[in-house]
Amino acid sequence: MADIRITDEIAIDEGELLESFILATGPGGQNVNKVASAVQLRFDVAHSPSLPHDLRARLIKLAGRRLSKSGELILTGRRYRSQEQNREDVRARLVELLREAATPPRPRRKTRPPLSSKKQRRENKMARGQLKRQRARPRDE
Repeated sequence: MADIRITDEIAIDEGELLESFILATGPGGQNVNKVASAVQLRFDVAHSPSLPHDLRARLIKLAGRRLSKSGELILTGRRYRSQEQNREDVRARLVELLREAATPPRPRRKTRPPLSSKKQRRENKMARGQLKRQRARPRDE
């Protein structure tokens, strides 16, 4: 079987994908109740030998509700009326999701607030306190 290339280093075997065809909802004329044109693609993320550990963790986080409890990614394509177009669409969405997971997040650089913003905050606090003191009843001294 052929490989689906994700990046230069990562490729998944087509044998790891399980496609099933289901009846689609929506427009389709007389064929909508006869032809199973929607595609349901399943990819076992949790047990795939093709995915490195860090990519697998990012993919699980990205997949969200599309991931089953057993660790299977389920994508459904019913955008088009033809089965072949839906099949290509679902595979393209899988590759896009895998490529997004393949890019590691940029590390956060620690920054400090500038002195000017600290000074501005103190001045605002002082002004607010002054306003509240002016509103208070005068003391008997």
